[in-house]
Amino acid sequence: MREDGVVTKEHPGGGASERVADAPDEDLMRALYQEHAGPLFGFVLHLVAGDRQRAEDVVQETLVRAWRNIHRLDPEAGSLRPWLVTVARRIVIDGHRSSRARPREVDAAALELLPAEDELDRALRLMTISEALGDLSEAHRQVIVATYFMGRTVNEAAAELGVPAGTVRSRVFYALRSLKLALEERGVTS
Repeated sequence: MREDGVVTKEHPGGGASERVADAPDEDLMRALYQEHAGPLFGFVLHLVAGDRQRAEDVVQETLVRAWRNIHRLDPEAGSLRPWLVTVARRIVIDGHRSSRARPREVDAAALELLPAEDELDRALRLMTISEALGDLSEAHRQVIVATYFMGRTVNEAAAELGVPAGTVRSRVFYALRSLKLALEERGVTS
């Protein structure tokens, strides 16, 4: 407020406009709300398919925009309702367009009911299996890694390792038997 009783207000457009200290803007906004909020809410409620909260948000945004543009509104020029209805309609349209432009939001409450996998158990299993694999011979470890961990067939593993397919089958059989014993030694039961 300046010494001469004038209040300056920042507007979103950037510049400051001067208003009298009595702030007739507040009276105008109060009158706008009392006269137009109810009918505007009914109009918007129809536009948003009965979503009361969304309708309240749109009416509030409309009145905020009216307050931001109060220097353009002329209460003497007749009803401001057509302008308010147009603004509200555009807000609803913009909301609809933006909701279609991004993925649909889902309620996270359902995710909270799903049990989460215990990562600690998984990590301990992997550590135990890694240690048990260390007990195998190099040839047995190679066929287990190629077939089980890399998902290759016996023929693919044979081609990669440079041994016959029958040798791979035999090594997988004996490697699994040795791995089972190594895991039982570590307390893992079948």
